[in-house]
Amino acid sequence: MSAAGELASYKDALLVLGTAGVVVPVLHRIGISTVFAFLLSGAFLSGGGLGSLTPYLPQISWLTITDPERLSKFAEWGVVFLLFIIGLELSFERLSTMRRLVFGLGGAQVIVSGALIALVAYALGQPPAIALIIGAALCLSSTAIVIELLATQKRLSTSVGRTTFSILLFQDLAVVPILILISVLQPGNDTSILTGIVTALVQAAIALIVIVVVGRFLLQPLFRLVAQTHNADLFIASTLFVAVSTAFVTAAAGLSMALGAFVAGLLLAETEFRRAVQATVEPIKSLLLGVFFFSVGSQLDVHALLSHPGPILATTVALIVPQFLIIYGLARLFGISKPTAFESAALLAPCGEFAFVILTLAYESRLVNHDLLTVLLTAVALTMVLIPACARIGRKLSKRYIPPPTIDPALTVTPVSDGSVKALVVGYGRVGQLIGDMLAEHKISYIAVDRAPNLVANARQEGKPVFYGDVTYVEFLEHCGLDTAKAAIITIHKEAEIDAIVKVLRARHPNLLIVSRAKDAAHARHLYEIGVNDAVPETIEASLQLSEAALVGLGVPTGPVIASIHEKRDEFRTELQGAAKKAGTVTRAFPRKRTT
Repeated sequence: MSAAGELASYKDALLVLGTAGVVVPVLHRIGISTVFAFLLSGAFLSGGGLGSLTPYLPQISWLTITDPERLSKFAEWGVVFLLFIIGLELSFERLSTMRRLVFGLGGAQVIVSGALIALVAYALGQPPAIALIIGAALCLSSTAIVIELLATQKRLSTSVGRTTFSILLFQDLAVVPILILISVLQPGNDTSILTGIVTALVQAAIALIVIVVVGRFLLQPLFRLVAQTHNADLFIASTLFVAVSTAFVTAAAGLSMALGAFVAGLLLAETEFRRAVQATVEPIKSLLLGVFFFSVGSQLDVHALLSHPGPILATTVALIVPQFLIIYGLARLFGISKPTAFESAALLAPCGEFAFVILTLAYESRLVNHDLLTVLLTAVALTMVLIPACARIGRKLSKRYIPPPTIDPALTVTPVSDGSVKALVVGYGRVGQLIGDMLAEHKISYIAVDRAPNLVANARQEGKPVFYGDVTYVEFLEHCGLDTAKAAIITIHKEAEIDAIVKVLRARHPNLLIVSRAKDAAHARHLYEIGVNDAVPETIEASLQLSEAALVGLGVPTGPVIASIHEKRDEFRTELQGAAKKAGTVTRAFPRKRTT
């Protein structure tokens, strides 16, 4: 093989690595999510994107994907390892508690959505068999993208995470009879639908039973044996062997590879090696999922979209809107709250990766023609590209459904300002509670305010001077003794709200001592500019405390350590106040004494 030929064979892999290592970080820097960045990169570097210019500029072929089919087969492993990690996060017991949502809500969604799409396809002139396959393929959502979005946001354990995962899990199970249906409907096949489905389900059940039985008896002893070697490489190899081998077993039985990996993860979730396995697989999963998202983006035929925008865009809208309405309605029928149902429907309304598998197989079985396949696959890829946007819109709009919290009338009573309050603590979370305890210990009277009813109720039951109200409403703060207080201590964490409170307090109370929490050094510098007396950046203060603990632990005498920490803190404060001092906005009502 020539040198040029060898380079060409590795070109696609190099483009994917370049996307993951260079393009995605750059796009992330300007606010584009990782998932969306991979999707965009795949679409841009595909044959229908940048590749459409190769007839005019042959050199561009080195920057385009030339073998998307091979790439998509490799990308499937991203979904496999994603389901493996999801299994590690669950257990058979937790999965059992979700059976009503999995088989009830998930089953209803597949049946209703698939039937509706099939009826529409039939009404548009497709034969019954083809309409049935189209409905089965397009009613499935994207497990990989939806679960990755929720996992990134750490929301898999929320009501939205449980609802969406339940539906997605049943959809993965439904792929088996759908694939069987295609083989039965294939021209020249004399096997009945019932016989084919029963045979395949028996094979699938046997495969799952083998995995569960063998896994329960062998997985824990295997990992204990490997762990005793204290060799990280062997542990990684064993982990990959378990995930890949179970995926192959289920694939051989007609199930999806991802389902086998999911079951293996469930089995390992009940062992003491759960976290170690998860830490081992996570980097591999992340990279392979990136390849998967890139592959999905490359399936978006930009040339076909530009050539036939009407049918493709109409199909895209016709897929998302009815699917959203169906999932929302079914979720409400199963007792899911309005916000959860709304956001879950927005996440699951677009199509998923299994549509590519099902429709491609139908094309190879001569059930779907090329023109119909092109329109459907491009529309499916476009809906998947829109998933991050649908997720943001769904989450934002779902908040409108959240009813206002029920407030105990006793909490809405503002305190009587008798002039005894010396400090006002704005925000009574963990930071505010500690500050309140310190003020009480030093006999300094204070009032704390917060807008979390449960938090305020619990604090008042303990006899703490905490009141409910909008902490951004300065008139409320003045009712709480701000007119006579000597200091306001701001402990909330939202930068915009902190800035607004500081500006109003400084304008209406020029002599008030304002001490505020800050996110980082840049935020602290800004707070000094708008008038705080002291700002405490979380990152700097944490690093100083860690340094103090480390130095004392290493044997350095406590006195010099504390003195150096105070000196370093003063250096940071002086540096941060520099810009504000030039503008004449910084005042120090209470000069800090250095402790040695």
